[in-house]
Amino acid sequence: MCRRLPCLVPILVALLVGPCHAQGRIDCNALQSHILGDSVHYCVMLPPDYDGATAGHSPRRYPVLYFLHGLGDNEQTLFKGGGWELIQDLRQKGQVSDFLVVAPEGKRSFYINSADGRVRYSDFFIREFIPYIESHYSIRRERSARAISGFSMGGYGALRFAFAHPELFSSVSAQSAALIVEPPQQAESGPLGTAFGNPIDVHHWNENSPFVLAKRNRALIRASGVSIYFNCGSKDEFGLDRGAEELDRQLRAEAIQHEYHLYPGNHGGEYFLAHLGEVLKFHARVFDAAK
Repeated sequence: MCRRLPCLVPILVALLVGPCHAQGRIDCNALQSHILGDSVHYCVMLPPDYDGATAGHSPRRYPVLYFLHGLGDNEQTLFKGGGWELIQDLRQKGQVSDFLVVAPEGKRSFYINSADGRVRYSDFFIREFIPYIESHYSIRRERSARAISGFSMGGYGALRFAFAHPELFSSVSAQSAALIVEPPQQAESGPLGTAFGNPIDVHHWNENSPFVLAKRNRALIRASGVSIYFNCGSKDEFGLDRGAEELDRQLRAEAIQHEYHLYPGNHGGEYFLAHLGEVLKFHARVFDAAK
């Protein structure tokens, strides 16, 4: 029901948390994309004082963190899976500043334009979604107030967007990013879906690879000063820790400043939540430094 109508999450949360602390709210809705020819659902987590601070003639404008979900998840996963409570707790403790968290529906797109050109998700995100969010919410529109993050498939997407467009984002983070150094050898795309072609189009794979983009755009990435953070579990059951370590080696070789951590854990939600606070604090520091 929540995916078809304006979300009832704010009402439910208000009933559950009570009046003890000021709470933010989550606005879930959908936009009709001309590029995709389809509606795209999204959720936005708003700070506790958002409505009051944006009601005047000179409304306060906030930084924004775009969060890209993983394969099999959706735009509500972050907030329903423990992220809401964690973000509220960090805010109440004063450990992160106020910023919007925007989670778009990505389905199985890997956040790229598909190999057959039918699903132009990258074009949608850059040319349609970001402008839509910035025109419908009270957001600072300069690069220093725009960041991107993601988990698994979303981590791949976040790194790809930041390395392809370092002029758009002040910081990027990824947890357990779907970093696969070489294109899969099997002819069929399998669990990757059809975004890279079926069978996989190796040229298309490389054109969207965060490894290739980081190397191709290394001078722009260094000059932009985009802050980079990523982590992965040492027991990742998909072997994505190997991809994370390879990206760490490559960025060091390219003299691109970044922060990388290999932590104990696997690819599950428990690992993600265990280090989400660290990710949010990272972005908050970058936002605060730009004030």
